[in-house]
Amino acid sequence: MKRLSLFFLSLLLISCNKLDLNPLSESSSENFYSNQAELEMAVNDLYRLVFWGNDDEAYSDNHWQRSVGGNEITYGTMDAGSGIASTLWVNCYKPIARANTFLANKDRAKNNTAESVLLRLEAEARLIRAYQYSRLITHFGDVPLLKTPVSLEESYKMTRTSREEILTFLFAEFDWAAAQLPVSYGAGELKRLTKGAALALKARTALYLGKWAEARDAAKAVIDLGAYQLHSSYTDLFLVSGETSKELIISIPRSQELSVFMDAGTVRDYISRNAGGYGAQIPTWSLVDSYECTDGLPIDQSPLYNPKKPFANRDPRMTMSIVEFGTPWLGFSYQPHPDSTQTFSYKTGKKVSNLDCRAVNTFASYTGFIWKKGIDQTWADRLAADNDIILCRYAEILLTYAEAKTELGEIDASALNALNQVRARAYGVAVTATGSYPAVKTTDAVALRTVIRRERRVELAREGLRYMDLIRWKIAEKALTRPIVGFQDPNVLDRGKWPFAGAPVIDADGIPDYSALMGNIKSLAVTNFDKNRQYLWPIPANERRVNPNLTQNSGY
Repeated sequence: MKRLSLFFLSLLLISCNKLDLNPLSESSSENFYSNQAELEMAVNDLYRLVFWGNDDEAYSDNHWQRSVGGNEITYGTMDAGSGIASTLWVNCYKPIARANTFLANKDRAKNNTAESVLLRLEAEARLIRAYQYSRLITHFGDVPLLKTPVSLEESYKMTRTSREEILTFLFAEFDWAAAQLPVSYGAGELKRLTKGAALALKARTALYLGKWAEARDAAKAVIDLGAYQLHSSYTDLFLVSGETSKELIISIPRSQELSVFMDAGTVRDYISRNAGGYGAQIPTWSLVDSYECTDGLPIDQSPLYNPKKPFANRDPRMTMSIVEFGTPWLGFSYQPHPDSTQTFSYKTGKKVSNLDCRAVNTFASYTGFIWKKGIDQTWADRLAADNDIILCRYAEILLTYAEAKTELGEIDASALNALNQVRARAYGVAVTATGSYPAVKTTDAVALRTVIRRERRVELAREGLRYMDLIRWKIAEKALTRPIVGFQDPNVLDRGKWPFAGAPVIDADGIPDYSALMGNIKSLAVTNFDKNRQYLWPIPANERRVNPNLTQNSGY
């Protein structure tokens, strides 16, 4: 059974086409919340898919979309009229309002609902509300803090509460929810939020806001539960076969059968052109060049790096996340070389026109790379995908613990072990087999910080966590002001320098500089980030129009 699957999907069967019509928070409270069934319906409503999600990978330097280029974040055009900001604001405050309504009325059913059930439902509602506030304060800073239902008239007078005050409230809510929720559920029970989910969300929130001690303690509490472990296969974890893995802490299920899935248009954007796709949603060179060599050194320092064979001697997660040149992929040999105008079809056993070569199709991947992580043959066969969406997993918690300990000056065996568990899994060996993977041994804080930042980037690529890392590390002003680069057009490309003329210079934050290579590569887009304003999002203009008491963030 998928985690949370019956829970989410039963809700979607009822209301997937009317997600925002007659929300429970706006229905009559005079005759609702009177029994356990109604309480469960109200809490189930808080699990709508639209209320959950990490940031879009396209907000970061990991991902680029050919058909639209960048977005208002990477182009630096976000303003108070931003659709991205307004959507997040609304999709956070809706469940907050509904959770508050539930909490204010739940006791109506206490005479016919078991106390244990009532307490668990309250914990879920308070945890979901805390999760929404976590997303709000990490993106907008100070926001209105609503703990009880408010009337429409009252909402027009609300002011912003300081982020620190809200954070104090959230830590208490995460702790309370963790104390009430179970570690796990039985095989026949619905897979709802758990103690581990509460602690993991606290750890992430604390990490994002630089509260190192709280991040360390919450991450350690998740580790000590003993309920989670790294999946044996990094590749399989992101496919349907990994949906019941003990590595998953919070995941959102999807099902094509129940019409909760990625449709053909979206799928085609990710898969190769030979397989019937567009090759439009693609990894950046910046991400590709972040994968270390097998000696643990970045490509601009390692003697193992060969620009002619960029996948050789690299961190195994590179070929697990990005399709290697000359390897089978979705029924064809994937080869973007400009002279490979034909490629082998494993379906027919013959060579066919190579649509993934830009000399044949000008719209083939402009970086030459396409995503492999989370994608398999079924995407091409069905032109649909219903892999579960992973929001939080155990590897993130291990990396959070290692980073928090490092920033606290507490670099010890437990911190290094947490980091090395993640690295060892990538190589398919035990953490104790330190001769079989580039185990991290340094206790120098500066060096370890660099390693952890690279590790988070490659381990968590395409999971929507890179953007907030750029924001909290205050390196977005650097990472998002570099050009998105790719191969030159086939008619001017120097074949002798394909695929790469050399390695870029990579700094301590893991950000590559392609300046010295620009004569042999092409700038696909120029990104922009204003450090004076973009570390926070603007308060949506439409919210301020109805409530002038909402002040605006600086620069907007």
